[in-house]
Amino acid sequence: MTDINEILKKQPILLIDGDCILCNNSVNYLLKHEKESGPKLNFVPLKSETGKTILEYFEIPNDSDTMILVKNYSVHNKSCAALRLTLYMRGLWPLLVAFVIIPPPIRNLVYDYIAKRRYKMHGKTTNCAMIEPKFRSRFLEI
Repeated sequence: MTDINEILKKQPILLIDGDCILCNNSVNYLLKHEKESGPKLNFVPLKSETGKTILEYFEIPNDSDTMILVKNYSVHNKSCAALRLTLYMRGLWPLLVAFVIIPPPIRNLVYDYIAKRRYKMHGKTTNCAMIEPKFRSRFLEI
């Protein structure tokens, strides 16, 4: 899927590092804990053709190594994306969005600390994440 207009109809879209075990586990966690109603997240690996098309459309450097949330034609990355993802989850998770009041440079210190160590702490994979069949359609490219 490389037609940008067709891709953007699938918003909200989360671009992730498909090689990162922490990222893959996070996607599975999101899927298990998402709200029953409301918009559903779709997912794309950053390094896929669809991911590259989105990066190019929004003029995001191709070497981006962060999660990116595309919602309503706006792009959120790092801690901004992570906090906005909580709004798609049930339970008390959405309360974490209150942390957006902390300036992004401060929040991103924590995000960057984890991101720089994610391969060392959780490992790297060359295989696709194990995705339940009922969620396969939410992955725009695997």
